Formats: sequence, structure tokens, C-alpha cells
Amino acid sequence: MSQTARLSGLSHVNRVDDGSPLADLLDERRHLVALAHRMLGSADDAESAVDECYRRWYALSDRERERIPVPLTWLAAGVGRICRARPVLPPPEGSAGAARPTVPDAIVARPRAAQPTTLRQHTAAEPTTLRQHDAVVHAVRRALVVADVDLLLSLLAPDAAAFFDGGGKIRTLVAPVHGCDRVARGLLRLLDRGPHTTLAAHSVNGRTGLVVRRGRRVVAVLSLDVSGTEAVGVWVVVNPDKLRSWNAGRHP
Repeated sequence: MSQTARLSGLSHVNRVDDGSPLADLLDERRHLVALAHRMLGSADDAESAVDECYRRWYALSDRERERIPVPLTWLAAGVGRICRARPVLPPPEGSAGAARPTVPDAIVARPRAAQPTTLRQHTAAEPTTLRQHDAVVHAVRRALVVADVDLLLSLLAPDAAAFFDGGGKIRTLVAPVHGCDRVARGLLRLLDRGPHTTLAAHSVNGRTGLVVRRGRRVVAVLSLDVSGTEAVGVWVVVNPDKLRSWNAGRHP
């Protein structure tokens, strides 16, 4: 069976496992924040209400989330309930609202849990030079830009894993994704490129990684673990708090 056929054969994977395009997820949060802002009149309170709604979303089980046909409808209703339960306070006279403090964040925070055994085995068995690492990262970028499934699968180890960090503020996949087929599908789905979206190689934590921009704003950072000629682990950060330093001085 060809690699393309194997990937297409994953049609049974449900929405929770498959994920959603990043552009849709960013538009979703923007819509929810605008809704909360209209109800509360404060940008900070609006962000807080949306964060609370996402916490309630993640408190659901996978099965409960699968039963929700249109997540945005559920989230918008949840934001409405949260906002109606909160008092609407006028802003201080002569004040446009306090600015959020800028706190330096790690660009890519790795999971606290120990690495999966397969990643440790790859790291120990096949040390990778910087040139090999860069070559794999650039090839992965090419595969994602043109949505070349066969090329992407050839660059992923069979037991590759992907981790998605939305910080509870972007509705990304919750659990790690394992296996080259599912990793490829998750990455291609998340990075389904919309207008004004670019994917470029960039230094991330001292090694070459990938940066996704929407317009001039960084909306995702990818860090890859490479063993030999294959990527064995991919960390995808879309948490806006961890991307703050990338966007310092820029406005949405």
C-alpha cells in the first residue's frame, strides 16, 4: 500500500484526533474575544472570559467533545453565559485600561514528563549533526508548504510523535499524536495554509525550527527532534503567551 493510500485510509479518525486548521482556530478565538468584549466592555475581562470558556471545553472528555457538532457554537454560548454571570464595571475615568505586563516566556516549552521511550532510543542510537538536522527541517518545510504527503511521511520516523501546546487558549489537540501517519495528518491539517500565511525556517532554541506567520504576526513555532535523516518528535507551540516575545511591538 502506498504512503498516500495509508494516509487517506485514516478517514475514520475523528475530529478530536484530526485537529483543525490553525487559521480557523485563530479566527475562532478572535470571534469569542470580540463577543466577550461587546458584553463586558473590557479587553482584559474579555480575554479572561474566553480563557475560562476554553478551560471548560478542555474539562470535557474526548467523547463529550466529539458529540458537539459545531465547537464554535458551544464556545460562543459558553462565553455568553460566563459574561452574563460577571458584573460589567465601567473603566476608570480617563483610563483606557491597564496594559498587560510583558513576561519573558520560553519559546518552546517541552513536556515535563520524561520523553517517550522511542524518542530516547532514537537520540541515543543516532546522533545527528547540525547539517543533518537543518536538512531535515528544510525538507519538512517544503513538504508542508506544498502539502506533499509522500515527502512528509518519508521524513518522519515510523514511531514519530507530535505535541501541541495551545496553553488552553487555542483549541489544539489535547493528547500527543503518535505514528508517522497521524503526525503527518495532524501537521498538514493544522498548517493548512490560508491567505497571508507563511512558513519559514528560523532559529528556535538554538537550532533550526519553523515559524508560522499570519501577516507579520507569529502564530506558531515548531521545534523538531531529528535522528539521522528522520524527524522523531515535533513540538508545536501556538500558545499566544509563549509567542509574546516573538510579537513584541506588533499588534494583532
